[in-house]
Amino acid sequence: MEVNQELNSLKAIAREILVSSQGVVKRKQRCYVVEPVFGNIKQNKNFKRFMLRGCDKMEIEAGLIAIAHNLKKWVA
Repeated sequence: MEVNQELNSLKAIAREILVSSQGVVKRKQRCYVVEPVFGNIKQNKNFKRFMLRGCDKMEIEAGLIAIAHNLKKWVA
């Protein structure tokens, strides 16, 4: 087994950023900013799975769903 030292150093840097005061603030904002959007799209818009297959097509479909969500917020 081989240990990737570069990966370990990057993980340490990421851990330092996450536990810093600014990192804690950003992590606390996540549940208020991101999660309700996905919950709204899944529950209220009844979006359970992608209709198209392939990464490019799924990316376009996800973008259209996000645009529809943002337009709905903008109008309401």
